[in-house]
Amino acid sequence: MSVDQKTVKKIAHLARIRVDDEDVPRLRDELNSILKWVEMLSEVDTDNVEPMTSAVQTSMKKRPDVVTLGGHPELIVANAPASEDNFFMVPKVVE
Repeated sequence: MSVDQKTVKKIAHLARIRVDDEDVPRLRDELNSILKWVEMLSEVDTDNVEPMTSAVQTSMKKRPDVVTLGGHPELIVANAPASEDNFFMVPKVVE
């Protein structure tokens, strides 16, 4: 795939970036260079490679999934600007 000057201008327009006409050839060359590197990635054999989320093997920290009653509603609403009977009070927004 190759990028021409018209495509560079279109990309700049879509990205809302002002590009001077004298910068277009340099940007075209840079974009073409980047696309060559991306095309090289398709040559890499990844058939026996497992998908991974990190370069370091880690396990996700999990907490026990237990249902509780909370037990401390007064602490939950303690910093609320307004509360009543351990419920948050919010201004009415719909008439």
